[in-house]
Amino acid sequence: MSFHKPSAPWLLSTPALLIFVMMLLVPLGLTFILSFNAFDHATGIKNEYSFEHYVHVLTDEYYYGIFWRTLWISLVTTAICLLIGAPQAYILSRMKSPWKSIFLLIILAPLLVSVVVRAFGWSILLGPQGLVNVMTNMLGMGSFKILYTETAIIIALVHIMMPFMVIPIWTSLQKLDPAVQDAALSLSASPFTTLRRVIFPQELPGMLSGSLIVFGLSASSFAIPGLLGGRRLKMAATIVYDEYLHELNWPLGAAIAIILLVANLVIMLSYNRVIERRYRKALG
Repeated sequence: MSFHKPSAPWLLSTPALLIFVMMLLVPLGLTFILSFNAFDHATGIKNEYSFEHYVHVLTDEYYYGIFWRTLWISLVTTAICLLIGAPQAYILSRMKSPWKSIFLLIILAPLLVSVVVRAFGWSILLGPQGLVNVMTNMLGMGSFKILYTETAIIIALVHIMMPFMVIPIWTSLQKLDPAVQDAALSLSASPFTTLRRVIFPQELPGMLSGSLIVFGLSASSFAIPGLLGGRRLKMAATIVYDEYLHELNWPLGAAIAIILLVANLVIMLSYNRVIERRYRKALG
């Protein structure tokens, strides 16, 4: 059997495409259809279709507040991960063995622990009697209410999302020959100029990938906001959970999930276009 025919790539990709369709596109399609179903609290889901749930979500200030909180927490988390992760990735790229392997293991170690376990760990650290408040009391600064606030959510999300920022940037820097940086310095370029003209353009693809991953995962995060935000501090994923399991209003929960998905796609594709344009301009 020859694999040089034009149809060969499609045939070889068929198993992966089937999994993609069955595990992603079909559930999304069913969720999209469900979001248009009418709902009655007495009888449940009806075989009637309307835009009622979308109109309700898009005209209610309560949901505006939730989507705005989700957006800005995701943006702040992405920005902090980028500010911390980019230098970490650069340091990792310049390390030699065995320190590179040790440092890489430290970065990836949080991924070996369940998100729920890490969330409970942060709830203990940030609680009224947690280590953070014990240390602030010892320093004479008094106690701070951190748990069940947006600050607690951001701290935990940064900790969880950091590997997803560091690894893509580090992968991009693997293509950078250290001799190029040394050549720039030997030609009287300042360290800042070398960083801006040599290193930064090489980091951009990794920064783009890492930012998209961190933003998307943060915006759709459920465990961290649910455990560290409490019942009053809602984000989009937690409100979808409440509509599905507490209110049993599946169509409204589906509508919120679809709106969150579309908003994420619009933001991520716009950011992707801006960064790619800047990357092409930087490389001439």
